[in-house]
Amino acid sequence: MTKVKILVVEDEILIADNMCDTLNELGYETLESAMNYTEAIATINEELPDIAILDIHLSGRRSGIDIAQQINEKYDFPFIFLTSFSDSETVSEAKKHNPSAFLIKPFSKEELYTSIEIALSNFSKKIGQVIDENLIIKESIFIKEKGAYHKIIFEDILFIKSDHVYMEINMVDKKKYTIRGSLSEVLSKLDDKFIRVHRSFIINTNYLQQIDQSSLKIGNVLIPIGKKYRQTILEKLNII
Repeated sequence: MTKVKILVVEDEILIADNMCDTLNELGYETLESAMNYTEAIATINEELPDIAILDIHLSGRRSGIDIAQQINEKYDFPFIFLTSFSDSETVSEAKKHNPSAFLIKPFSKEELYTSIEIALSNFSKKIGQVIDENLIIKESIFIKEKGAYHKIIFEDILFIKSDHVYMEINMVDKKKYTIRGSLSEVLSKLDDKFIRVHRSFIINTNYLQQIDQSSLKIGNVLIPIGKKYRQTILEKLNII
């Protein structure tokens, strides 16, 4: 599980540094902050953050709103507008670009934390990707742990096991995470590398090592095959 990766775009260096320090204290990962449109787009291209905090009013010709427009058109991840101005004209212009949250300067540590949690949640709800309080954004599931969201990348999942109303997510690195939800619900959010092989198991076929009549091996773990799933498994894997 990795930390949520945040890009701060702010042209006042002291504010940017203080914000990054606070975000690190809150358990997030911060990228090197950007001071303008050009730096922000370059960092987005190189690092693809999970969320960005954009000061609306930047020095230079292009503003945080221009960055937001590029995020919406090319990258599609949540962002928060940061501003010293809460006048109706500024808010109306910013709202046209569908920010996931607003943050007004000056702000507290608690307000910064809350805006990030709201932004992640709002973005996931917008695209219909919420399982209990856990969020799915692109190729990752964001799990709430100790009050903050942390990211699990789909490709690092080995298999998922159901246990009543809970699911145990087993990772390639042998770590395990438990969340509420059903296998049917989570399978509908995963990509086509994942298939259901039993009423209690979903596997990542990238790690499938062996299959026989009643079980399969994935990451050196034997998993039973349910009778009603066997034919679907064979068809999915193009096995003759």
